Amino acid sequence: LDQKKKPAPRHQRENQLKEKTSPALWPARSASHLTKSKNQPRAPARKERNGFYDNTRSIRRLTMSNIVIIGSGPAGVSAALYTARAGVDTTVLTRGPGALDRAELIQNYYGFASPISGAELERQGIEGAKAVGVKFVTTEAVGLTYTDKLTVETLDGDYPADAVVLATGASRATPRIPGLAGLEGHGVSYCATCDAFFYRGKDVAVVGSGEYALHEVQALLPVAASVTLLLNGAPSAAEFPPEVAVRPEKIDAILGEQKVTGVQLSGGDVVELAGVFVALGVAGSTALARKIGAAVENGRIVTDEKMQTTVPGLYAAGDCTRGLLQVAKAVYEGALAGTEAAKALRKG
Repeated sequence: LDQKKKPAPRHQRENQLKEKTSPALWPARSASHLTKSKNQPRAPARKERNGFYDNTRSIRRLTMSNIVIIGSGPAGVSAALYTARAGVDTTVLTRGPGALDRAELIQNYYGFASPISGAELERQGIEGAKAVGVKFVTTEAVGLTYTDKLTVETLDGDYPADAVVLATGASRATPRIPGLAGLEGHGVSYCATCDAFFYRGKDVAVVGSGEYALHEVQALLPVAASVTLLLNGAPSAAEFPPEVAVRPEKIDAILGEQKVTGVQLSGGDVVELAGVFVALGVAGSTALARKIGAAVENGRIVTDEKMQTTVPGLYAAGDCTRGLLQVAKAVYEGALAGTEAAKALRKG
């Protein structure tokens, strides 16, 4: 009978195991691999964030949500700052400098001890948005539609978007009156709330006939010595206070060399004035809102507490939404619209 072979003593088995596992018997590639791994430089740590270093690899999404903002004023740029910082691809469509650009001096905005021109405030806002990646495209929006997604139609092509913010402000139409353009910032203004302070105790006039003109009149009455409404041949479309003198005639010219001294009317009368406030037109955004069926009441776009219109994905901010026609209010509404739009896009 075959006898089972006795196992080797324990000390012999341990010696055999040591010989088999000796580094001298390892494959050459293993040693070189260890050397390579040891000498290989570590990936640099990513920039410190909130006190911690993040060494994880960034994962880029295959698709990125995008938003189109119509208007480069305080509301539009404020919205853009918040959407861009939230990681949303942000494009601002602009026709160029707006109403803020025409403000001679702004003295009631937080953070500026000295008055700042509207043009400079607008420039700084846009530069700040560009610094966080916002793209600005100079074009004119002419339509707003919805097929598979919201699409802004411009003179230079279409801009599909996952969300849109209307922020073109209230349209400050400029009438073709001799002397008007040359005296902008020197007695001709487009914002009574901004500039009324500079006309305390002086005679002023408002050019316009509707709700926007009424808003400017109400801002001037407590400050100016007198307020005259210049209808410029248009019918009155609002009920103005009885203390406002109404002149229905066409305006032939704005008078003055270095600053406004008055207006000449079509009948030959001259009204002596220190300032003329232009308040024509309605919110430029309302026409776009109506094209897509968003609710508009009294020339202002209807929004909820999140600045969203009655059309999902469509937001509005600034002068086109009722209320105080001020930079501070426009910046707040833009920030809210941008924040809420970004939240909605993250939820999908």
